[in-house]
Amino acid sequence: MDLKLETRREGEICLVSVRGEVDVFTAPDLDVELEAQISAGGSRLVVDLSEVAFLDSTGLGVLIKALKQARDAGGWLHLVVTSDRIRKIFEITGLDASIPIFDTAQAAVAG
Repeated sequence: MDLKLETRREGEICLVSVRGEVDVFTAPDLDVELEAQISAGGSRLVVDLSEVAFLDSTGLGVLIKALKQARDAGGWLHLVVTSDRIRKIFEITGLDASIPIFDTAQAAVAG
């Protein structure tokens, strides 16, 4: 399955909507997009994973890297996760303690 990315700004917040599967083949595309946004001053990131069907360890690595880069730039990373299956990945790995997870993009932007 292909990966589709859509990026938009809401004030100082950069919202990246992800659709499809984030795996070893597609994660580099997400990495490039997140790094580009942070480099362009978008260190307050919301990554919307509500339309992600699959996320592997490569995708998790990309998100961890973006979290570190955003924090180093004085920002943060919030996630939108609506799938119980995807949320469980963050719970099992303990990443839900480091990356705030929200049910909606609006809540993530406000959070």
